[in-house]
Amino acid sequence: MAYGDPGRPVEKTPAAMLEALFTSSPVGLHLLDPELRVVRLNTAAPLVRGEAPDDLAGRPIRDVYRMVEDNDMETALREVLETGEPLFQRLVGARVEGEPPEERCFETTALRLEGRGGDVLGLAVTAVDVTERERVRARSRVLDAVLRRVGRTLDPVVTGDELVAAVVPEFADIAVVEVVESVIRGDEPPPAPLPPGTPLMRTAFRSGTTHPPQAHPVGDVRRLPAPTPFTQALTDLRPRIVPLRPGDEWMPADPPRMEAVRSSDAHTLLAVPLALRDTVLGLVSLYRSGESPPFDADDHRLAVEVAAHTALCIDNARRFVREHTVAATVQRQLLPRRPESHASLETAYLSVTGADPGAWYDTVALSGARTALVVGNVSGRGVNAAASMGQLRTALRSLSAFDLPPDELLARLHDTASELAFERAHLPLGDPLRREALTANCVYAVHDPLTGTCVTAAAGELAPVVIRPDHTVGIPDTPSGPPLGAAQDAPFATAEFDVPAGSVLVFTSDPLVTAYLADSSRPLRAAPDYADRPLQELCDAVVYALPDGLGAGDAAVIVARTRSFPPGAFACWRLGGDSAAVGTARARARRQLTEWGVDDETAYNTQVIISEFVTNALRYGSPPIELRLIHDRTLTCEVRDAGQAAPHLRHARTADEGGRGLFIAARLARAWGIRYTATGKTVWAEQSLADGH
Repeated sequence: MAYGDPGRPVEKTPAAMLEALFTSSPVGLHLLDPELRVVRLNTAAPLVRGEAPDDLAGRPIRDVYRMVEDNDMETALREVLETGEPLFQRLVGARVEGEPPEERCFETTALRLEGRGGDVLGLAVTAVDVTERERVRARSRVLDAVLRRVGRTLDPVVTGDELVAAVVPEFADIAVVEVVESVIRGDEPPPAPLPPGTPLMRTAFRSGTTHPPQAHPVGDVRRLPAPTPFTQALTDLRPRIVPLRPGDEWMPADPPRMEAVRSSDAHTLLAVPLALRDTVLGLVSLYRSGESPPFDADDHRLAVEVAAHTALCIDNARRFVREHTVAATVQRQLLPRRPESHASLETAYLSVTGADPGAWYDTVALSGARTALVVGNVSGRGVNAAASMGQLRTALRSLSAFDLPPDELLARLHDTASELAFERAHLPLGDPLRREALTANCVYAVHDPLTGTCVTAAAGELAPVVIRPDHTVGIPDTPSGPPLGAAQDAPFATAEFDVPAGSVLVFTSDPLVTAYLADSSRPLRAAPDYADRPLQELCDAVVYALPDGLGAGDAAVIVARTRSFPPGAFACWRLGGDSAAVGTARARARRQLTEWGVDDETAYNTQVIISEFVTNALRYGSPPIELRLIHDRTLTCEVRDAGQAAPHLRHARTADEGGRGLFIAARLARAWGIRYTATGKTVWAEQSLADGH
């Protein structure tokens, strides 16, 4: 059956069919000879719409198509000629002449044509214009890159850098991000329209050229001149595509920016406000220059989506900055401003990268010239972590007043943290804090200058770094107990180690920092004159020793240096087990206090306290009995015995003949208490010294 006009003969020859194919095919068809010269092409071929196909015959393919990818396509076609392997659906960019010139994308397929004898006749090439399809795909890739890369940090400045890196050069040739300065500080963004004169900080700039011209450097804070497309976009919150033509009326309002536009050969601006809930956070300015096509309506829609995501990320960062500022303020109020130092222990605090609000440090003066050093961190962040830190620090300070051993103190602090965690877990269902577990790590160490030792206990994997006078560096084998507030209830254990005079101890709230200082602390090992070097320099050495990329979080740090306790400021006597020990103790104390130059009233009160303590030890304790006097910031008297019975303060009645000993001692002393050891107990009392002693 023949189709067509029944009155006309139908040509069925191959030549006629080939002619029909070249005439009616909607796909661009090309026949090339072995030298890649055009033999024939059809009217559907790209770039032929303004030129007769016959006029292109005999011309090299590189003259017909201005390839964007240099001669890569020509090289690929020669490989097809040489190997016979077809080329399928390769994307090729080519520049189309016009006003302005336009770059378009074509999907090409090439087959080698061979004669009956196997000789190579040339190539058959098809080309389909897929510019719009590829532009849609490119926009999708840009949006995907923005969603994936922008907002990975909670820093409004870094967010701008992430944005310009995602859109240049894939979407724009130049990108600039400017953020309202108060937003960077964490303040509420101003409502639209942006009040005149509001300062903006340029937080990010990126260009596809090697040496891009800039109107203002990154970090510059300026008020936008008005009226310009930038101020208009921040007034009505509407993005606008602006052709950049010399002589536009608004250009004289911002000469530096216009000079940068001229130098970069930019021809189109897309100004997009960064706005959220009718408030202004900043502005994104996108430029296309050179032979890039102008922005169109589809680009406008994509820019709106990109700006909406970026604005949300900047606002999240702003909220974090605000919360972090409040939490840091709370933390500063809850933490000690200055460390408590004895003549035998000098301490200093520092924060690595600004300590997290949940991190804390503390030093507590204990009886017997001892000092407790504490470093810890609480789970969570922000104000809630700072508040929990304050609760645990207060509880720890209260427990330290009972002179508990480190392991027992942490056990009781663990109970307190568990109670706080229980209360948090039973908050109302709508409270977001209910979903945040409360746990804490803590290391508690007690330095005793009279024995030259340090006793530590840890909740979690925290331990000090010890740098001894011979510059050996190590971490004592401190058993790790369960984190405070955790469900497990394993016992805590202590570790005791020597700290010779001149040793430096570094306590950190981050195990990564501790491990690095111990394993790779060459700057610490090489530091000279540990005995006399200012602690601030040692603190700086700790910071300098930490490399970038360690992965450590914010850390609270205590640096402590031990010194010899003055030998003349300490006296100790073994007492007998009979009643004469009371008189002996008073006499020895009196002579020692006179030697120290203690005023008469304090000396008399000390003798009364000693009488009561020794009497109780003889009556209720067990030998051996020992008396110690310590002349430090305060005057401390201690009576040791081997008994475990706990004396207690009571108010004797009028008719009672005894029972007033501890009551009298408590009234005369500034503080008193009892601490227990494996071999007995020590009853102690502290008195303030007059000025100059």
